[in-house]
Amino acid sequence: MTTTSAVLVIDVQRGLFEPAPQPFEAQQTVQRINALTARARAAGVPVGVILHEREGSALAHQSEGWQPVAQLDVDPGDRLIRKTTPDSFLRTELGAWLAGLGVQRLVICGYASEFCVDTTTRRAAALGFEVELAADAHTTHDKPHATAAQIRAHHNATLPGITSFGPRIRALPSAEITL
Repeated sequence: MTTTSAVLVIDVQRGLFEPAPQPFEAQQTVQRINALTARARAAGVPVGVILHEREGSALAHQSEGWQPVAQLDVDPGDRLIRKTTPDSFLRTELGAWLAGLGVQRLVICGYASEFCVDTTTRRAAALGFEVELAADAHTTHDKPHATAAQIRAHHNATLPGITSFGPRIRALPSAEITL
């Protein structure tokens, strides 16, 4: 496959995954992401690892908490992209990197389903990218209003219903995503 596709791994960082309580299905989610990115790399599909940062917090740039979780397979050829908002495109190099590669389709996974994964998925579709959300490879923490499992299920059900952007958004189990 050509580089018309790319995989984005959002915010799978120590400061978000390692403190107790961990996100929903944290270990399984990372395993699914690793399997997906291994397939992508084998197919020549680029992988972007997006890292959220916030100065004065556990996610301060280059801090221990800012680093990808130890279990996440990050390849030297992966593109590391720093961000400061839930939108992985806003004030980052992501858009220029994808344009330079001729990417038209994004596979999105990571953390947090209701914030960074949701916002990046919507923004990608608004920018004209076809999006495949790895339905079992994004996660979050339980919230007072809903469990993390409910939040994941909600986003897997609602994001594909957004058709007004034009490009299709699909939610598929990570093992069913073609690269």
